[in-house]
Amino acid sequence: MGITSDGRVVLVTGAGQGIGRAHALAFAADGALVVVNDVGAAADTVVEEIRAAGGTAIASKGDVADWGYGEQLVRAAVDEYGRLDALVNNAGLVRDRMLVNMSEDEWDTVLRVDLKGHFVPLRHAAAYWRDQHKAGTPVKARVVNTSSGAGLLGSVGQGNYAAAKAGVVGMTLVAAAELARYGITVNAIAPAARTPMTEAVFAQTMAKPETGFDPMDPANVSPLVVWLASEDSGDVTGRVFEVEAGVISPADGWQHGPREDKGERWLPEEVGPVVRRLLDKAPSPAPVYGAS
Repeated sequence: MGITSDGRVVLVTGAGQGIGRAHALAFAADGALVVVNDVGAAADTVVEEIRAAGGTAIASKGDVADWGYGEQLVRAAVDEYGRLDALVNNAGLVRDRMLVNMSEDEWDTVLRVDLKGHFVPLRHAAAYWRDQHKAGTPVKARVVNTSSGAGLLGSVGQGNYAAAKAGVVGMTLVAAAELARYGITVNAIAPAARTPMTEAVFAQTMAKPETGFDPMDPANVSPLVVWLASEDSGDVTGRVFEVEAGVISPADGWQHGPREDKGERWLPEEVGPVVRRLLDKAPSPAPVYGAS
C-alpha cells in the first residue's frame, strides 16, 4: 500500500484497456478503492486483475456520454464504497480522417465520446461533491481529465479528435475555476503511450535492452495521475501536464500577446502592417503534429 491513495474512492472511465487500465491497476496498488468503467467485459477483466493482486475494485459497464448512465456511474461508487473522492476521465476513441473526407458521423462520434464523455461524469460527480460541501462534509475531491498533444497543438488527420481534446482543456480550466469553492481540483494530462489507439504510431518504440524501461508503456503515465488524484495535490488546479516515458511537463496554454492600441477603430488598410508587427514580436506557435 502507498501513502497517496489509501482508502480513497477513485472512478476511472475507459479503464478496460490501455492507459485507463494502467491507471486502475496503479490506483489499486496504491490502496485506492476503484470503480472500473468501460463499455464491455474488459472492465470485469481489470477488476479480476485488481482483486487477484489483493486490491479492491468493482466494474461499471456503460457509455460515459449517456446522461442517465453518468449519474448511475457516480452513484455506483457512492453506493458501493460510501463516497467518491476522485474522477479520472480517460474514455476516448479516434476516427481519423482528413477534414475534407470526414463524415458527419466520424465527427459526431468522436466529439460525443471524447468531449461529452468527459463532461457527463464530471457534471454528476461535481454535483455530488457540491451537495456534500453544502451539507458540511469536508471535500477533498479531484478530477483528472485526459487531453492529448493533438488537443494542444493540433494533428493532421485528426481534426475531430483535436477539437474534442482541445475542448477538454477548455472545460478543465472552467471547471477548475467554478468548482474550487467546493474543495474540488480539476487538472488534465496530455499523455503519450502505446495503447490500442496508438499502437501503430508507437509500435517500433520498445523497451531499452540495457534497462528494460519501455518509454511507451501506459503505466508510465499513471504515477502523475495517482498523485493528481491524491489529497497531497490540493494546491494544483487548472493545469495541463504533458506526460510520457519519464517526462512530466506543464503545458503552457494561450497567453495574451503583444498589442497595439490606436485608440479608435482601425481602417482595413491599416491592419496588415499592424498584424505583421505584432507577429514579429510574438513567439511562433509550435508546429501541428504531422504538418510538413
